[in-house]
Amino acid sequence: MSLVVYLITYLAIIVFISAIVKRIVHYLTNPLHVRWEIYPVAHEGKRASYGGGYLEEVDWWQKERKVSVIGELKVMIPEIFLLKAVWENNRSLWFLSYPFHLGLYLTVAFFVLLILGAIGQLSGSPVGSDIPLMNAVGVLTGLAGPLGFALTIIGAFGLIIKRCTDPGLRNYSTVSHFFNLILFLATMAIALIVWLSVDPTFSMARTFVVNLISFNPGPISSPMFLLQVLLMVLTIAYIPLTHMSHFFMKYFLYHDIRWGDEPNINTPKTDEKISVVLNYPVTWSAPHIAGHGKDTWAEVATFNPVANPESGKE
Repeated sequence: MSLVVYLITYLAIIVFISAIVKRIVHYLTNPLHVRWEIYPVAHEGKRASYGGGYLEEVDWWQKERKVSVIGELKVMIPEIFLLKAVWENNRSLWFLSYPFHLGLYLTVAFFVLLILGAIGQLSGSPVGSDIPLMNAVGVLTGLAGPLGFALTIIGAFGLIIKRCTDPGLRNYSTVSHFFNLILFLATMAIALIVWLSVDPTFSMARTFVVNLISFNPGPISSPMFLLQVLLMVLTIAYIPLTHMSHFFMKYFLYHDIRWGDEPNINTPKTDEKISVVLNYPVTWSAPHIAGHGKDTWAEVATFNPVANPESGKE
């Protein structure tokens, strides 16, 4: 049975990575999206403070375009780590959503610390040795794990209640929303129970990672720990297959859609994508579009109703 658990873990890691790569490739190969032109754009630097952009400059196309990475980070960091938009727009939801997300961040940190501890153990400097760095890894692992599990449980339980009782959320809550929250709730509850009863120092978890890295599937003596591993790895594999993939796809939402204001000057790749979209057939039924009797969007885009007032009329 232990060997099967290791094989499932390897498979789950492969599924996790493959699903992320597939979603990114799928997005990048999609047709060109319609630009939102929403300001302020974070990488505009000082101009972002009043919603300005490079288009307000005279002869902007002849000037070097400056992009502020610092400006982007000032927006991204509070949004990622503090859920700033939720705080500003739905304060009551933030008090439940933030513990859930913070718990997940701490759980990710816990996994990273487990890997660091496992690497130290493989190199002959395990947690608990005389090396201060490895001792710090052990202490931080013992903090991040239980706190991450507990916060995720609190947040998941609260979000389930919120989705059941809040009319605004209940109308837009699907079975998958509840399933995802229950899955996290169950997985973290088992992890917390294992920590309290079976593996208080996470030495068992660290040894499992050591065996995983070294491709040496050692025995797993605790049924509870085995259950924890299975739930954890299946959850990891499941996440990028659902709408929870927003944890990495948000990068494109911000950089390519909300902040994507790159000028179309000497950009053959963009021109090629535009030509593809312009040759799509017109399927809109709106009178101001369909009434012109045009077959493609290129014809619609080049049609001048003022110059040809009678064109397209039957």
